[in-house]
Amino acid sequence: MTDAAQEASGLLRSGRIEEAEQAFMRVLSEDPFNLQALNIVALASLRLGQFHRARELLDRAVSVSPNHAASHHHLGRAAELMGDLATARASYARATQLGAELPAARLHLAAVLEQLGEHHASLVQYARVMSDMQARGKWVDVATTPPALVSLVAHAAQVVRAGRRSLFFGLLEPLLAEFGRPGLARVERMLRIHLGEEAQACPDPRQQPTFLYFPDLPATPYFDRALLPWVDGLECRAGDIRSELQAVLATDAGAEDVFGSAELAAQNLKSERGAPGWTGYYFYRHGERREANCAACPVTTEALDRLPLSRVPAHGPEVLFSVFTPGTHLLPHRGVTNTRVVGHLPLIVPPDCALRVGGEEHAWQEGRVVVFDDTYEHEAWNRSDRLRVVLIFDLWNPHLTELERAAVARLVVAMGEFRQALEQA
Repeated sequence: MTDAAQEASGLLRSGRIEEAEQAFMRVLSEDPFNLQALNIVALASLRLGQFHRARELLDRAVSVSPNHAASHHHLGRAAELMGDLATARASYARATQLGAELPAARLHLAAVLEQLGEHHASLVQYARVMSDMQARGKWVDVATTPPALVSLVAHAAQVVRAGRRSLFFGLLEPLLAEFGRPGLARVERMLRIHLGEEAQACPDPRQQPTFLYFPDLPATPYFDRALLPWVDGLECRAGDIRSELQAVLATDAGAEDVFGSAELAAQNLKSERGAPGWTGYYFYRHGERREANCAACPVTTEALDRLPLSRVPAHGPEVLFSVFTPGTHLLPHRGVTNTRVVGHLPLIVPPDCALRVGGEEHAWQEGRVVVFDDTYEHEAWNRSDRLRVVLIFDLWNPHLTELERAAVARLVVAMGEFRQALEQA
């Protein structure tokens, strides 16, 4: 770095902006391709309304260093101020690809997409950057927002609120038109709570869904068998289901780790008998039917098909033979939503194995179903020296109507797609 460049950088670090700009102009006269000088002088030109000069300097900066995110961001600003929204969009998009630490570039990209009439794409970008920044404790109010961005951040927050509301409530319109508002009143309340327009007020403070709360459902850790008309039929088939399980265990074919990484397993599983182990022989995982496993266990599959499984494409149900190795303890955790409840059909239960939901302990009994609300804190353990196996299946909360189930499924799919769009933005 030349003496002139060092002097200019020192002025910039000390906050003497106008002097630094003049110093960088001198640097640029000596070194027309100095990347820092090109950007500083271009920003000074933008401030003075010299948009064409700024763009010429930034075009040069991008040619000098094609992977310099800030140069693309600044070029986007110059192009936007000149009314060239196509170039601004491309430059902002490139800046966001190159610079994860340039949230303003994504914010400006969202604004240009909005100007271009690409409202859903704009919503996704606004939502992504607001979520990213607020997760870091920034952009939550004026005090945590850079002064130059206060107005645009406030606009982004309003767009995200209105856009998410329009997206999700819009999905209910066909159902409202066909079935009327009374049958969907609780679903609309659920959405208002999810969007932060109404407070979540669980009747039992032990119940705390991590994602989606459906209001006005009776709250209880365990469900009364009287609410489960299918339970006797399933229990009658427990012996045949156990026989199919024994065949599966004999080959170990189709077994998968329940947790997708060693880190997740270490966070959630403990054991006093060496390494813990929780594997699953899945019939459905994230809503996807495992055809080979279903074909290998026809009795189990036919019995499952008779149950009110909470079927939500790409999300649920989760249905599996759940195998705990000796000593395995699944630590306390909570489920995502009270629209779904969890059923267990215990198949192999040695002594000293149990489930605790909401502080209430339940000892599994082979062949006897238990259904619980997993939005209560719950844990399970196998303190024996043998395998413990339970058939786990996700069910709709029995207090939901068929119409409410259909509405919830539609909304959860849309919420998942929106979240995925944010992750991919």
